[in-house]
This record gives sequence, C-alpha cells and structure tokens, in this order.
Amino acid sequence: MKQSKINKNYLFLKNWWETIELTNYEKSFFNREIISFNQQLFRLKEKKIRIGAYGKSGVGKSSILNCLLKKDIFKTDIINGTTREIHAQELDIKDQTLNSIELLDSPGFDFCDIKCPDKVHSFINHSDIILFIVSGDLNRNELSEISSFIKDGKKIILTLNKIDLFNKIELKEILESIKLKLPKDLNIPIIINHENNLKNYITKIINQHGEIFLTLNSLQSADKLFLQIKEERLKRRQKLAQSTIGKFSTIKASTVALNPFILFDIAGSFALDTALISELSKIYGLNLKGESTRKIFKNISINNLFLGFTQVGVNTSFNLIRKVILLTAPFTNGLSLLPYGPIAIIQAAIAIHSTKILGKLAAKEIFKRSKASFIEPYMMIQNINFNEPEILKHINIYLTKRNLNNNFVSFLP
Repeated sequence: MKQSKINKNYLFLKNWWETIELTNYEKSFFNREIISFNQQLFRLKEKKIRIGAYGKSGVGKSSILNCLLKKDIFKTDIINGTTREIHAQELDIKDQTLNSIELLDSPGFDFCDIKCPDKVHSFINHSDIILFIVSGDLNRNELSEISSFIKDGKKIILTLNKIDLFNKIELKEILESIKLKLPKDLNIPIIINHENNLKNYITKIINQHGEIFLTLNSLQSADKLFLQIKEERLKRRQKLAQSTIGKFSTIKASTVALNPFILFDIAGSFALDTALISELSKIYGLNLKGESTRKIFKNISINNLFLGFTQVGVNTSFNLIRKVILLTAPFTNGLSLLPYGPIAIIQAAIAIHSTKILGKLAAKEIFKRSKASFIEPYMMIQNINFNEPEILKHINIYLTKRNLNNNFVSFLP
C-alpha cells in the first residue's frame, strides 16, 4: 500500500514537471534549482531518503555519521574544520518502503574558510531529515539556523554529542536549557549520542514516517521551484503589462479628447477597455473569450464605483459641456471655445487614470483566475492526510509561511 503511494506521488510530480514549459532563459536562470529538483525526484523514484548532518565546526558531525555507517568513511581530525565541502555516502536499510539512506556530511556553518556557506545551508535544506548536531547548549547562531529550517517545514533531529565533557548535573542542565530555547509546540526530539541511541531513533523514525518525509520534501522541492519560476515570470510580465496599460491609456486619452460625440466616446472607451483586458489575459497566460472578457470588465466596474462613475458619468457630463460649447460658438464669436481645450485635457487625464485603475484590477482578476487553471504542488501537500500531529505542525508552518510570503500581489502592475 505504501509502495503504491510513493509511486503515485512520483508519477504526479513527474507528470507535473513535464507540463512546465520553460524558456531557454529560464532553463539557464534556474539551472541549479532544476538540477536539485531532478535529483530529489530521482531519489523519490529510487526510494532513497536523505539525512543531512549540520552544525558548528567541531561538534562531531563526521564522527557521528561514521558511527551510523560503522565505517570510517568521513574524514575526521582533532582540528576543527576538517570537512570543507559536502560529502555523501549511502547506507542500506531494512525497510518495507525505502531502499537506502543517503548521509550528507557538511562543513561547520561557522567555519570561515569555506566557499559559499549559503550554498551549504541550501544543500542541507534539501535533505528529507536534518540531523542538527550540537556539543553543548544552543547559542544564538545555532538557534537562528534551526529557526530557518523550521520555517521551511523541515524535520529536525537535534543530537547532543560529546556528552563525556559534562557530568550528570551539567548534562541535565544543558538538556533543560535546550528544551526551553526550542519551540514548545513542535516537540523537536533531542537525542543524546550515547551507545546506539541515535541509530535506534533514526531506524524507528524512518520505519514509521520515512516515506512521508521523502514524499513531503519532494513536494516542497517542487513547490519552491514553482514559486521561483512564477515570481520571475511575474516580474517580467509586470513590465509588459505596465507597457500595455500605458499604450491603451494613451490611445483612450487621445480618443476621448478629440471625439465630440458622446455615444461614440463611450462605446470607444468600452471597446478599448475590453481590448485591454484581452491583451492582459494573453500576457498572463489565460486566453479569455469575448464573453469572459466582458464579464471581468462588468464585475470590475460594478465593484469599483469610482471607476464606473468616471468611465460613464464624468465623461458624459464633460461631453455634454463640450457639445454645448461647440453649438454656442457661432453666437459668441468663438469665445465659448476657450474652455474646450482645458476640458479635453481633463477628460484625457481622467481617461488615463481610469484606464490604469482598470488595468491593475483586471490584471489582479486575471491572475486569480489563472492560478486555478492547473494544480500546484502545494495543493498536494494540503491534501495529504497526516496521522502524526508532529508532522502536521511542521507542514502547517511551511504552508503558513508560503502563503504569507508568496501572494505575488507586489509583482502585478
């Protein structure tokens, strides 16, 4: 049953990824992120869970991983900072759903002689489970790193190493201090690295929830890549949309200012507004038919009284005044034509302003509709049923942060 769930999620992500059409620019711009996602997708297919060891220099990351492997694979030394880049090693496991564990060793995040520490954090952040190793009480930097992982919805196992440095009373005080500093509602496990404590816990957690952590991390990886692509596309479309709105504003201003006929003026404005919405829909990848375009325009006009009033009421009033001016011109020796220019300028200004408002509202409405046109990876995360409250809390943190930070309204015109 579990096997079929992993296969089903793999096929979903594979099919989803195949529907994403990337430009050459996007393939180049997101090259590193695409490679990372494809690696995660491959691990999901191969049922290989990744555990990344992370912590300060000298806390014993490499030694702990060697103990789990029962081999001296990762380089260790009495000098801090022996590990200067990411190293990986596979560990076979006896599990009904997963085939192996990929263990990652990483440089200490506080070690000054490593290149691109942000890349190290990012690489470990792609792990399904993070083994956060400490050798004493948590300091401010360690808490900051843990907080960052939590916000990304990661499963963290905090491991207290080098306990031989402390007596029983000191060890108890350290454990109590760590518990007070960690979020109370997440129940982050604190495992003392003594004998087989850590190995037994990892074996247990993988047997119970390994396939869920692997699946969730794969979905999150897809979702993060999707959000990055979406943001970049919206930034580029924002410029194109603003240019299009500006073009239609200029056309409408000229039409309104020069046309003395009320009915033609109003009909022309509506036609231009409908054409604007149609153009914006193409920019945002939602090709609307005429009826849908008119419906959006109608909804925007009804819901925005100012826009509806300026489009019809104000322009109609000004057109009547202009018509009166033209009719009375022969009887006033042309003096009544003096206000004609300023009125036309005012109408043009109103046309520009109302068109910009319409364009912004239409872009927002079209963007909302385009979001519902296909399934996003995060929707799969929302629909997964969790039996463990601990897992659910981690995912809720990720979803909350995701929805707060990625509404994309700021990237609309």
